[in-house]
Amino acid sequence: MLPEEIIIKPIVTEKSNDALQEGKYTFKVNKKATKVEIAKAVEKLFEVKVLKVNTMNVSGKKRRVRYETGKTPDWKKAIVTIDTNPSDKTYLAKGGKETKISKKYKDSIEEFMGA
Repeated sequence: MLPEEIIIKPIVTEKSNDALQEGKYTFKVNKKATKVEIAKAVEKLFEVKVLKVNTMNVSGKKRRVRYETGKTPDWKKAIVTIDTNPSDKTYLAKGGKETKISKKYKDSIEEFMGA
């Protein structure tokens, strides 16, 4: 699946806005997507480093229109925790030399509030 097919839309509520300070963003995602696919899609779309993904299946609510009863569709919600303080990583290369990797990660998702 493409990243655009995995992440459907952001969920903006009071509870999700309170979690933004901790680096937690909430999205409505494809029901068939796994945690690994969600993490890769968020990293590719928003250029952030994902630390953790929590998912949950949300069951639809019962609704009534006049005399007919029905149900809204079930959907999947993902709470993605991003790294709010990305730093350079160092490792020992061949010959015992220390090598630095500096990846350009953002520390927040600016597009989240514009949805």
